[in-house]
Amino acid sequence: MGRSSKDKRDIYYRLAKEEGWRARSAFKLLQINEDFDIFSGVTKAVDLCAAPGSWSQVLSRKLRKEETRDQVKIVAVDLQAMAPLPGVIQLQGDITKVSTANEIVSHFEGEKADLVVCDGAPDVTGLHDIDEYIQAQLLLAALNITTHVLKSGGTFVAKIFRGKDVTLLYSQLKIFFPTVTVSKPRSSRNSSIESFVVCQGYSPPKGYIANMSNPLLDHHYDVNFNSLTGVNRVIVPFLACGDLSAYDSDKNYPLELELGAGYKHIAPTQPPINPPYKTACMLKKNDQLAKQSVASYSSIQEQVSGACKHSPSSSSTTSDVKNEDGDVEPTS
Repeated sequence: MGRSSKDKRDIYYRLAKEEGWRARSAFKLLQINEDFDIFSGVTKAVDLCAAPGSWSQVLSRKLRKEETRDQVKIVAVDLQAMAPLPGVIQLQGDITKVSTANEIVSHFEGEKADLVVCDGAPDVTGLHDIDEYIQAQLLLAALNITTHVLKSGGTFVAKIFRGKDVTLLYSQLKIFFPTVTVSKPRSSRNSSIESFVVCQGYSPPKGYIANMSNPLLDHHYDVNFNSLTGVNRVIVPFLACGDLSAYDSDKNYPLELELGAGYKHIAPTQPPINPPYKTACMLKKNDQLAKQSVASYSSIQEQVSGACKHSPSSSSTTSDVKNEDGDVEPTS
């Protein structure tokens, strides 16, 4: 039988490994496309906060057809390094910088993108109010750079945490997009407040000039925002996304094994490149995680660097886990 629902190696984790996706989050974008057809007519796409690259992988497979392969351009942006993908231009940059937006547009030969997606999320603390606020700021940063690179009528898809103050975010998105829908793919766990906003028909206000200094989020708003009615209140429709016959990420399913066949472990398609937790793992093994000094920290970093140079690839590790965002992380 499958593992318990509390184990993150659920059916979508196994399917991602079997089908060669870098992370289970690939199914979220696939299911959003099934309901909203966001890939139709797209030749220029941008993936913000792209690492480890599962959404860029989906864009590469779905957009780069044989007849349109030369016309399609995909740009992936992240602060972290990412393993190469066919047909994907990778940029290591900050999405809050104008230089990053200009570099994206330069790859499109001065034209703008048809689609911008963002699956970025902060490292969650467990304090929901803080996590929701940081995620909201990350979404606004993604929206800010989107106003520089998205063409009129384009589509923007981003992760959102549906907290108690999310209506303020909806009102900000409605300024730029006439159609805003909140989607919950079946591959996203029911226990998570994670959803995705699908914003269609990009239409900025008349006279709006895109700039990175505009925070977009005005803190001087009515505390009784939810009590507003009529045209002053923004109600964004919610859609449970994905075929009802699909797998449920919170349920257990038996492994589809032939009679007498055992389970064969499949290594992750792409483990993280030089992830920051390597140093923490080395510190923990040496019992220095809580009491390490500056000198010992430097020496451990040298050990980690040396181990990376002489050790076999991380795909040969004995087990692997996933982080909060569903990305595969190997452990020794």
